[in-house]
Amino acid sequence: MKKEDSIFIAGHRGLVGSAILRRLRADGFNRLLTRTRAELDLTNRQAVDDFFAREKPAIVIVAAAKVGGIKANNDQPVEFLLENLQIQNNLIRAAHESGASKLLFLGSSCIYPKHAPQPIPESALLGGPLEPTNEAYAIAKIAGIKLCQSYAREYGANFISAMPTNLYGPNDNFDLETSHVLAALLRKTHEAKTSGSRAIVVWGSGEPRREFLHVDDLAAACLFLLQNYDSPEIINIGAGKDLTIRELAELICEVVGFDGDLDWDRSKPDGTPRKLLDISKIESLGWKPAIPLRQGIAQTYAWFQAHHR
Repeated sequence: MKKEDSIFIAGHRGLVGSAILRRLRADGFNRLLTRTRAELDLTNRQAVDDFFAREKPAIVIVAAAKVGGIKANNDQPVEFLLENLQIQNNLIRAAHESGASKLLFLGSSCIYPKHAPQPIPESALLGGPLEPTNEAYAIAKIAGIKLCQSYAREYGANFISAMPTNLYGPNDNFDLETSHVLAALLRKTHEAKTSGSRAIVVWGSGEPRREFLHVDDLAAACLFLLQNYDSPEIINIGAGKDLTIRELAELICEVVGFDGDLDWDRSKPDGTPRKLLDISKIESLGWKPAIPLRQGIAQTYAWFQAHHR
């Protein structure tokens, strides 16, 4: 991977893609290809084929996806399955046919079984039933992994797949209907503080354990893998430590400055009991996360305040 390589970042406006774009620019990569959804519909096979035939990117980063939290996944399984399959099939196939030298496919920790061993090693993939609340999204991502591995096996393509844990940071989705837990809690807590509310309602029991990685750490890991990893076998990217949702909510309250109560709505689903990735594989290659959770939440809250009035 050279500084003069043309690099297409699919999904450059999202949480992940925007962080990768920032990182590549900061590191001096100057042939960066981006397209908005209005400029290029990634679900349109012909449009994607035409783009790749014209631009011929050397490196392709698949950070585009339809994403959401438990509620969105539960409510729209058809859309989560179909749209993600269309996007990744179009991008992966077109990358091969246009001669891309390397592709990075970004999956998700939800590809692993609901009751996977903890921390979750890469070998746990397909080792048991998935978490039902995000099964459609997970199946789409597993299909993307298998497609990349198939191109590697059949055609020798250097297509790699990385599995990030739960992410947060600038450009996150803070919509309460479709956001993930950290962003949703941050917004709920901020709104409770500014409105003078004395309590916020939080889904579930607060007992499930999750890990959270700042998206700038993920971007650094993606660049590291593009430069140092060429195996079709999946590789985890995580923070290496987890906490309960209750502990996360309390930490967010501290950062925001909200001293009201947390009301736990146990009628709502908890999701997977625990989800901590084993990151020994990527650490053995020389990468590790750098942004502590409290610092990252404070940075994200400052960004939220600057961009959400």
